[in-house]
Amino acid sequence: MSLENKIIVATGVSSGIGAETAKLLKERGATVIGLDLNETAENVNQFIQIDLSNEDSIQKACEQIPDGVDALLNIAGVPPTVPPIPVLQVNFTGLRMFTDGVVLKMNQGGSIVNVASVAGMGWAQTIEKSKALFEIHSMDQIGQFCEDHDIDEENCYEFSKEALIVWTMQSWNRWKDKGIRVNAVSPSATHTPILGDFMETVAVRAKKRDEGMVDRPAPGVPEDIAPVIAFLASDDSRWLNGMNIMADGGLFAASVGFKMGF
Repeated sequence: MSLENKIIVATGVSSGIGAETAKLLKERGATVIGLDLNETAENVNQFIQIDLSNEDSIQKACEQIPDGVDALLNIAGVPPTVPPIPVLQVNFTGLRMFTDGVVLKMNQGGSIVNVASVAGMGWAQTIEKSKALFEIHSMDQIGQFCEDHDIDEENCYEFSKEALIVWTMQSWNRWKDKGIRVNAVSPSATHTPILGDFMETVAVRAKKRDEGMVDRPAPGVPEDIAPVIAFLASDDSRWLNGMNIMADGGLFAASVGFKMGF
C-alpha cells in the first residue's frame, strides 16, 4: 500500500500511536505535516505546534497548513486522568474545530481518520448527550455542558470517545461536495505514554462491568494500530465511510461473547 505523493496532516505526532503512524506514513512515501503540543522533528516534513484546547491556537495552526491535503489523521488526545473540561475540549471539540479548518485545504476525494477508543463502545447509551455536545461551538461552553449533562472524572473520557464515534458516523456525507470520507479507529489499551493512565481508570471500570470475564487480550503496541490508520488514509479503503474499526486484539469479541454466552 503506497502513499506516494500524498500530503497527510496528522496530530499527536510527538509520541505513541501518532509518532508511529507518522513514521509509517513517511516510509510509504507520504509527505507528513505533523502537529502536537510538544515539538518534534522526527518523522515529519513540517511541524506545526497546536493546543487543541485553545481556539486561537487551532486557527493559527490551520492557517499554516497548505492547500492540497489528501488525508487528515486526528490522533492527538488527552488521557482519562485529565479533568473533564480539557478532555472534552481536546478529544472532541478541538478535534472537530481543527477538522473544519483543515477540510478547507483538502483535495477532492480526501480521507479523515479519527482515533477513538474501545472506551467509546457505549455510544448508543449516550446518544442524546452526544447530540447536545454537537451543538457546542465554543470552548467556553464546555464547562456548563459538563454541569448540565453530569460529565465528571468517571465518565468524561469514555463520553469524549463515544461522541467522536457518533460524529464520525454522522459525518459520512458531511463533505460530499468534495467526496471526503470519514472513518474512525478504536484501539484498546496500547503501550504508549498514557497506558498507565488508561489502565488505572478506564480499564478498571471496564473490568467491573465485565466482572468474571477471564480471557482478555494483552495491551497492543503502536505498531499494531498505525497500519490500520494508514490503510484508512489510503485509496485502498476508498469504499469505507462512516466506519469505526475496532483495533483491539479481540477485546470487543471477548466482551460480547462473555455477556451473551457464546
